[in-house]
Amino acid sequence: MRTFFGMILGCLLIIAAAYVHDSMATSTVANGTGASNMLVNWDVAAREWGYIKETAHTAWLKLQSLNASSSKKGNA
Repeated sequence: MRTFFGMILGCLLIIAAAYVHDSMATSTVANGTGASNMLVNWDVAAREWGYIKETAHTAWLKLQSLNASSSKKGNA
């Protein structure tokens, strides 16, 4: 259990550190250069997180409908 908790905590710390780094990084417009100092493309991360949430919600609805239909068959 400690190992699992440590892995979860480590992931959260890495994400938090990347977010803090990227929030302190200067933008490419301010630098006047084409290079970005950011570690994560947060727009892409937000879009992918939206896809994950949508997929999980769809799977949950599908599971609920299967459960409802099987309970109706069992009562009949």
